[in-house]
Amino acid sequence: MDLFKIFIAAFLIDNVVLMRFLALCPFIGMSTSEDKSIGMGMAVTFVTVLATCVTWPIYRFILEPLGLDFLKLLVFILVIASLVQLVEFYLKKSAPALYGSMGIYLALITTNCAILAVTLDAISNGYNFLESVVYAAGVALGFLLSLLLLAGIRKRIRTSPIPPFLKGTPILFVTAALLSMAFMGFSGLVK
Repeated sequence: MDLFKIFIAAFLIDNVVLMRFLALCPFIGMSTSEDKSIGMGMAVTFVTVLATCVTWPIYRFILEPLGLDFLKLLVFILVIASLVQLVEFYLKKSAPALYGSMGIYLALITTNCAILAVTLDAISNGYNFLESVVYAAGVALGFLLSLLLLAGIRKRIRTSPIPPFLKGTPILFVTAALLSMAFMGFSGLVK
């Protein structure tokens, strides 16, 4: 398959948050500002791409030939958890303000179902290594796009007249639903 089509499909058409409804916890929790959204999006992008680069060869060259396919879920989770620890150590030293603002959501990258889904999808879709990396980058950047869109909308919501019964979490879910409907317009873009 064409690499550009794989990227666009992962980025827009099958957006991990708005079309597949994965990673909703950091989507809602980290979209309070553009800075937090960018920080979380970049951390998730790094972990997603690196996790795919590590798990694909482990599966293709170790687990699959040895008939240990059933261990892929456990192995992939261990790889993702290790990579998140690396990101956490790096942010703690180089960007303490971002590290502090991310709070619990940084640790939740370990259990971010979107990252695990990417690594498993790359295997189940039969992608080669390069296609898997492009797919991972598309999904991760789609996640970042979703965060930035919701952060921008939340900024506008703060100054908008919202009926009292919709204030807070309800308006966020209405907004997310409308964003999801808008992203449905991308279906059919790539065949």
